[in-house]
Amino acid sequence: MERTKPGIAVVLVSGGIDSATCLALAREQGYMLYALSFDYHQRHRVELDAARIIAGLFGVQEHLVLDLPLDRIGGSALTAALEVPKDVPLEEMAKRIPITYVPARNTIFLSFAVAWAEVLRAENIFIGVNALDYSGYPDCRPAYIEAFEKLANLGTRETVEEGMAIRIHTPLIRMTKAEIIREGLRLGLDYSLTRSCYDPDSVGRACGHCDSCALRKKGFEEAGEPDPTIYQRSGAPT
Repeated sequence: MERTKPGIAVVLVSGGIDSATCLALAREQGYMLYALSFDYHQRHRVELDAARIIAGLFGVQEHLVLDLPLDRIGGSALTAALEVPKDVPLEEMAKRIPITYVPARNTIFLSFAVAWAEVLRAENIFIGVNALDYSGYPDCRPAYIEAFEKLANLGTRETVEEGMAIRIHTPLIRMTKAEIIREGLRLGLDYSLTRSCYDPDSVGRACGHCDSCALRKKGFEEAGEPDPTIYQRSGAPT
């Protein structure tokens, strides 16, 4: 029997390690790629420049960047004038939901992804959420993804009337950051192009002290690979 082609995939691309690796995995699996990013008026907008570069290198069919003024809602150190936590011990990160959590962010992002997928008749959505090396966000857990996938298949015309079935792929959800980095390197990813810091300086250098920087450093260290991140002097690895 002839093997069917994987088809079309909408891939959420933030510009960080996880989403870049997710995009690489979707490409390896043979999907026709459509990249989706969001300018949600985050303090670390430098990640969008990385997302554009990465999407271009992967030759996606289209890279859609949507403007979502989540700063008008606030409630997060990434979208409001709140201090980004620094130097939080790694063992403490997943024990509480930090102020860098953006209210309902993945619900909002995935809703737009489902809308675009319906228009494209793309039955596959990729998102680089992770439930191991992460900052304790509730919308990165397997139970959340499973529930949202059910919602997506109950709430669109194409799934209700036209036989379309949406699957949300989370290939990184049970991987450590080190495992993700090794997988990306296997796929030829240049991680120097990615950005992870929640509080970069005016020229895009990583602070080296926020949760995201700490997890990035930990990932490269445990993977036994050099960290290509450009840090501000005070945040450089010793």
